[in-house]
Amino acid sequence: MTPVFGNLLIRVNAGFLILASAGGLITDIAGSFFGSGAEAALLANAPGTGIGFIEAHGLALIVGLTMWRSAYSLNWHAVLAAVHALLGTANLLFWQFFIAADVLIVGYATTAAHWLFVVAHLAVLAGTARRVASSH
Repeated sequence: MTPVFGNLLIRVNAGFLILASAGGLITDIAGSFFGSGAEAALLANAPGTGIGFIEAHGLALIVGLTMWRSAYSLNWHAVLAAVHALLGTANLLFWQFFIAADVLIVGYATTAAHWLFVVAHLAVLAGTARRVASSH
């Protein structure tokens, strides 16, 4: 994989994180503080639960903005693979949330995207490792 492709992958990934997390934060705030939107029913009897949603989406937004602004580094592929493995795993472990909030399409789309990014970043790392090994 070339650095140009690697940088493009990081930019696409950053764009996804920025857009998806901003949408998540809007939904989190609406449900947590205004009792409206997809999360309202889930948070009605446990309003403090919203902290986890807001923290996760807020951190994803920070990571996305950081990646968008950072200079390219091969190390970012390992960081982003780990970020998406965490987010994708959390989605799968708490899949019931998507069912209860009636947002299965969001669950399918974001979970698939998380795992596609894991695979893509690991492929960049593996390709780089192969290229380095063959040059020695």
